[in-house]
Amino acid sequence: MSIYKERIESLIGLMEERGVNYYIVPTADYHNSEYVDNFFKEREWLCGFTGSNGTLVVSKEEQGLWTDGRYFIQAEKELEGSGVTLFRMGNEGVPTIIEYLKKHVKEGDCIGFDGRCVDCAFGQKLETAMLKLGVTLNYELDLPSEIWTDRPSLPKHEVMILDQNVAGVKMSDKMKSVIEKMEEEECDELLISKLDDLMWLLNIRGGDVECNPVALSYGFITKEQMYFFIQDEEITDEFRAYAASNYIVIRGYDEFVPFLKEYEMKDRVMADGSNVSFLIYKLVSEKAEFVDKPNPTELLKAIKSEQEFALMRDFYIKDSVAVTKFIYWLKHNIGKQEITEYSAAMYLDNLRRQIPGFLDLSFPTISAYGENAAMMHYEATETSFKVLEPKNQLLVDSGGQYLGATTDITRTITIGPLDENIKRDYCDVAKGMLALANAKWLYGCSGKNLDILARKPLWDRGMDYKCGTGHGVGYILNVHEGPHNIRWKYNPGQKEAVIEAGMCVTDEPGVYIEGSHGIRIENVLVARNAEKNGDGQFMDFEMLTFTPLDRDALDPKHFTKEELKAVNAYQKSVYEMTKDYLTDDERKWLKKETAEL
Repeated sequence: MSIYKERIESLIGLMEERGVNYYIVPTADYHNSEYVDNFFKEREWLCGFTGSNGTLVVSKEEQGLWTDGRYFIQAEKELEGSGVTLFRMGNEGVPTIIEYLKKHVKEGDCIGFDGRCVDCAFGQKLETAMLKLGVTLNYELDLPSEIWTDRPSLPKHEVMILDQNVAGVKMSDKMKSVIEKMEEEECDELLISKLDDLMWLLNIRGGDVECNPVALSYGFITKEQMYFFIQDEEITDEFRAYAASNYIVIRGYDEFVPFLKEYEMKDRVMADGSNVSFLIYKLVSEKAEFVDKPNPTELLKAIKSEQEFALMRDFYIKDSVAVTKFIYWLKHNIGKQEITEYSAAMYLDNLRRQIPGFLDLSFPTISAYGENAAMMHYEATETSFKVLEPKNQLLVDSGGQYLGATTDITRTITIGPLDENIKRDYCDVAKGMLALANAKWLYGCSGKNLDILARKPLWDRGMDYKCGTGHGVGYILNVHEGPHNIRWKYNPGQKEAVIEAGMCVTDEPGVYIEGSHGIRIENVLVARNAEKNGDGQFMDFEMLTFTPLDRDALDPKHFTKEELKAVNAYQKSVYEMTKDYLTDDERKWLKKETAEL
């Protein structure tokens, strides 16, 4: 019997003892973070599936894992011998988890799960569906923790208070803005569990989530003070003094749920239903009206201050230079020494680490060669990689966390002879990226209004990329930030935000041809006010990223005169902004690389 079968059988034994017929194990921490620490990987421990997205449903009769198309092949291999059935999400005839449960549960059954790890929206849908069938939910049940005897401990890293010249806006001023938003909603209390929102509000950073400088914590805000729940090991003497002077009451991280059960809440408690767990939603709803509104911090955080931009511009230049140096190295060493997807990524990561103020990567570097680049979420590892050959292209998507910026950039680099069809695809991606970067629009547009600019060169050819064009970027925080984004498709209920001056957003169109190649070019832009006249407030973008487009993949015949003018203007700006940071040989190469087409 496999170790995973044994673990699942032990779980089923506990379920029978507790009167639970179905048990749900998602992939999440208590804060719905993008990356999950080893402490929270109960699903992986139980069934062996290591993908970043998947939910395990266990009953005595059957065990099933739901995951998306990125992981079908991986899941088949990793679930072998576990007794777990793979449910391929999105495939025709495959039920969702709730559809599956509706079909199999009986009246009087009980479904159990740890409500701290289940998001509010899924929990509400499940509760509504099961209530009609006479099925109860036990959402305060962490059964795997009772059998996972060697479970890792929670991550613990001391918090860092940002200097005022880095933070930009004082915590007290941020808190005033938050309380004003609470008053607009006629709420006396605000609950925040989204980690980057809390870090932004308190002007602190942590290290508890991979690539995201955040600390595991909760915040409960009244008009008089803030209760901040955090592990004791993460609190420094400096932070204790800082908290005392800013009306912050420090409580233990594990005290948060008991606090919600004991605290006498007022009539209306504001919280973001899309960013709290089902357990938090239930505990608040039992004692007060749960006012489901976006965290006031989300929009405030997304609009960067001029002080933040001053640091960001500097670090974005240095980050762009690191990627430019990497491209130079790659093009001059391919075919002369063995370079793999993984070793190339490590070389670039080390260039970033040499930049003063470097804290961490902003996400694990994606280095994908040839047909691997067609997989958007491909990741080479130390033991699984392709060796690069002097032909085709290498796609590298990477970024860094600095004490003054969070960066994100993708370049698709030609390292040898290139098929003409691939060149045309590259040119169309470059056209789309620059068309969006050079956009001008009237205030009031969301990303949905602008997306067509990036997709048009591909849509004109009957092609598309199956993802958004852009996402917000944090400031020494998460590389993916809301509330804004750039997407074309209307989805009922999906958040949409007006593009405001001061918002950062990525610009990353692409082409992904399965089994052949993948191309993505990504810059980061800042929205800003342009002229204002009788027609209204116009807006445009400022470019933050200055790394060259690949001259070996640019063919003038695929561009109009205006499109070629945009390419040449960008290439010229790259040279002017970065030349002083390069060696003589690098500068000579870049001069040729960015010469007018």
